[in-house]
Amino acid sequence: MVWIALAEGVGLAAGLLIREDVRIYADVVAKPPLSPPPWVFPAVWTVLYALMGVGAARVFLKESAPARTRGLVLFAVQLAFNFCWPLIFFRARAFAAAALWLAALLTLAGWMAAEFGRTDRPAGRIQLPYLLWLVFAEYLNLGVWLLNGM
Repeated sequence: MVWIALAEGVGLAAGLLIREDVRIYADVVAKPPLSPPPWVFPAVWTVLYALMGVGAARVFLKESAPARTRGLVLFAVQLAFNFCWPLIFFRARAFAAAALWLAALLTLAGWMAAEFGRTDRPAGRIQLPYLLWLVFAEYLNLGVWLLNGM
């Protein structure tokens, strides 16, 4: 439960910091096709953070090994990147920088999933929804950048 709480806590903290910025974004910013309604994002992220936490817990419970250590370090690093992205996108409205940051996050998350999979195959596989959502988020981010500049 600690790993799930850690991941969910990071998401909650970021969400609280950008709450007003998201409202402004929803009203002002032009969005690309396939943009879901605002309520979808917290629902999806709640599930994704839980899956990250479950994966990290499964890896943590395995015997110590280099892949286990790398996976847990990457979990922490990608979680920090994950925390920063909404601040860049929503708070700063630096859409180009956010797209680059998100590409780095996607790379880190993919690496984390691979390392999780080396330690515990299900832990790596349950990161697939997260990776797919990050790809979709990159599409949305690039679309917002192209439609709005910045």
